Amino acid sequence: MLTEKELMRLHNGSDVRGIAVAGVAGEEVNLTDEAVNRISRAFVKFLTARLNKAPSGLKITIGNDSRISAAHLKTAACKALRASGVKVVDCGLASTPAMFMSTVFEETAADGAIMLTASHLPYNRNGMKFFTKDGGLESADIKTLLTSAATVDECDADITGVEKFDLIERYCAELRKKIRDALNDDKPFAGMKIIVDAGNGGGGFFATKILEPLGADTTGSQYLEPDGHFPNHIPNPEDKTAMAAIQKAVLENKADLGLIFDTDVDRMSAVLSDGEEVNRNALIAMMAAILAPDYPDSTIITDSVTSDGLKKFLESHLHLKHHRFKRGYKNVINECIRMNKSGIVSPLAIETSGHGALSENYFLDDGAYLAVKLLIAAAKYKDLSKLIEKLEYPAETKEFRLKILGIEDFKTYGLNVLDEFKRRAVAENLKLVEPNFEGVRLQFEKGWALLRMSLHDPIMPLNVESDETGGCQKIVETLKRLLTGFDNLDTSSMA
Repeated sequence: MLTEKELMRLHNGSDVRGIAVAGVAGEEVNLTDEAVNRISRAFVKFLTARLNKAPSGLKITIGNDSRISAAHLKTAACKALRASGVKVVDCGLASTPAMFMSTVFEETAADGAIMLTASHLPYNRNGMKFFTKDGGLESADIKTLLTSAATVDECDADITGVEKFDLIERYCAELRKKIRDALNDDKPFAGMKIIVDAGNGGGGFFATKILEPLGADTTGSQYLEPDGHFPNHIPNPEDKTAMAAIQKAVLENKADLGLIFDTDVDRMSAVLSDGEEVNRNALIAMMAAILAPDYPDSTIITDSVTSDGLKKFLESHLHLKHHRFKRGYKNVINECIRMNKSGIVSPLAIETSGHGALSENYFLDDGAYLAVKLLIAAAKYKDLSKLIEKLEYPAETKEFRLKILGIEDFKTYGLNVLDEFKRRAVAENLKLVEPNFEGVRLQFEKGWALLRMSLHDPIMPLNVESDETGGCQKIVETLKRLLTGFDNLDTSSMA
């Protein structure tokens, strides 16, 4: 029987994640059927307490991405849910945003939802994301679930009567309607070639159930078939191989636009007809430009590593406000919710990773919804590149991942490093960027640097950006002085 300590190792921010498939050297399975079963029982207890409902009055939906471990993990979860007495609806192959929407749609009206996914991680991993009608569970909630799971036993039940529902079809019908209503056209993409790269994850539906019914030519779309081994490339818009694959497809097929999704479709990036990438800072700029006419003088919330060029574009060109916050998609989303509740209009919370949530869409990070907004703009403006033609890009960017070695309480050690790093920077009369919500950010004449703690790991990421060729190295030489003498911080990657 798994101990509380073993279950706690599955805690990954606001998700549960672990190794679900054997066969990779040095990676022992820890997301077992037992773990999923007991965590699912804990979710029932969580909902019972939060909603003040008996288990017999609860409805829980469950879905999965294309991973090869999905079937047996789903069986384990369903057994626990049925043994607890709740009504279970199996939504089959789904996306993470669609699973949240199963709490919204009248046809499902779930009290809670479980998505089996590990996002873009390798094929041997899997995980669990949880939703209520209020959105995704927080990190503290996941800790509560795992603590509770340690107190319950694995259980069994007959699952032959579990109801099935085609959630993706219902979800796609909603997105098709949004596009048709916005463009007042039943076939708004007729005459356009738009291709999709799903990376053999769960996003192939976007080509077949959204683009094609709306008139688009999707010839050249690739890797739409779900395959949990991910044989072609990792389904990850940030991965260079994945992005090169969609760029190549766009150029070879002379497409007007290319879309690429991660495994569970909560992230998206795009490629324009000339092969230009629309990801990271460019994706943020594009979405802000699309939203600006409807939300003038509003605030765009991003993570901490966005560029100075993006800030200038948002504030000087779009006349919006830019609020750099912390890394972590839940962090930027929660900050967006907080600001809107306080009366500050903020239509968009978005990370450079491609997680983007709109206030008009339940503050849900939804790659397909971002794609919908992009497509509506493409049909209206024809040339999307003009929306971000004034965005300035840095000449160089670098990231160093400085490992903290041999320290059990690495977070305290990292905070001490940050305090001393800041003290030394002030002593050298370097310019601190303030307010700053994560780590220490320094502004240089032609660039910047940010040293922070990783969200979960004993690592201190160091991001450096320069507006001149060779400028990153000049900044790094200064940073080396500020980082000397920390015996447990490995700075060898900066050499």
